[in-house]
Amino acid sequence: MRTWFITGAGRGLGRLVVEHALRAGDNVVGTARRPEVLEDLVNASEGRLVVLPLDVTDRSTVFTTVEKAAEVFGRIDVVVNNAGFGLMGAVEEVGEADARAIMETNFFGALWVTQAVLPVLRKQGEGRILQMSSVSGLMAVPTMGLYNASKFALEGLSDALAQEVEGLGIHVTLVEPRVYATDFMGASLKMSPLSPAYDPVRAALMAKYADGVPGDPVKVAEAVLELVASDAPPRRLLLGDGDFDVIMELHRDRVAEWRAWESVSRAAG
Repeated sequence: MRTWFITGAGRGLGRLVVEHALRAGDNVVGTARRPEVLEDLVNASEGRLVVLPLDVTDRSTVFTTVEKAAEVFGRIDVVVNNAGFGLMGAVEEVGEADARAIMETNFFGALWVTQAVLPVLRKQGEGRILQMSSVSGLMAVPTMGLYNASKFALEGLSDALAQEVEGLGIHVTLVEPRVYATDFMGASLKMSPLSPAYDPVRAALMAKYADGVPGDPVKVAEAVLELVASDAPPRRLLLGDGDFDVIMELHRDRVAEWRAWESVSRAAG
């Protein structure tokens, strides 16, 4: 029986992972800004789900909450940094408040949780940290620059972290989903004020993805359970059939571009 600590557990992918972990017979400490939204699962969990209120942008509260979570079931085996939201707006359009807010939640929130759980996992000599990144942490999408930035930052942080803790029995995996049919494109998506200057960019983006169909989010939860069951988890787990091909092609193009400019790169010493 594992014990999970899952942020952003109130809806979307977070709630689905809670449901699948409970179904697997595990214990879960979930966090949400509004804990009451998980009352139905708490009532049906026979004591295996405890929900704590948490705003991940409040560092001191994060540390206090993680301390409480570790006391509930005596340990934490799997940490899922899931809390976050999306932001649409061209780089020029995004205001300071929105730019800071998305970094505070998507990046600093994950950082605070990671810092808070590491002493617990180090003391145990084992544990898993799953950072819920995105395919947008691997490729930039026009009008999503600040969201991209928050996920690119999480990718860099987590890559370094994985190398720092690999000798401590702690595994770190970046989970990189495509767009799934959750409220990410609804309640979890914020829009910046729009400028007509970028209407052509938005129109081209809409045309490009006009035939796109969001994936089934249940498959993400199933993949997370399979990931946690593995004795040799990957550093990165890309989720989504079509986007898998897109990312592979993107990396081939990057290598080709580096090769095309190799002489200039090497001449720079």
